[in-house]
Amino acid sequence: MDSESIVYGCIKHLPFGELVQRKASCMHNRRAIRQLPQADEWPFLCREMFAVPGDDLMGGTFQTQVIHFGMSYQAVEYEWEHWIRKFESLLRQMYWVSAVVHLETELSGHHTFVWDATDVCHEPSDQPLRVRCEWAREGAIA
Repeated sequence: MDSESIVYGCIKHLPFGELVQRKASCMHNRRAIRQLPQADEWPFLCREMFAVPGDDLMGGTFQTQVIHFGMSYQAVEYEWEHWIRKFESLLRQMYWVSAVVHLETELSGHHTFVWDATDVCHEPSDQPLRVRCEWAREGAIA
């Protein structure tokens, strides 16, 4: 059986400013997700793996816009740097305060990657992104 990897997480945006500005930044994020390809080159980062809530409480947004995503891959950890570059390219186009990606692998354990905005909120730009990684491995040491 082939090695399976699970990737999931969320991008959080806490809109600031007047109502018009808040709605505009949330719509901008929706467009960024919609502009992702339906099918992508390996390792895939495509729009089908993302879910964007509505603008109001009944649509899933109280204050924070939480864009969640997830996908099952065949051994994506071998192409992980490439996947991260694609994900960071998406983040550079969006408004957000933090993003978390969980990578669960059968052979390399579980990894959590966290991006935090350098200011109050990241605005679309090419500025460098800060990421930190936590690693956990299940099982006993032989």
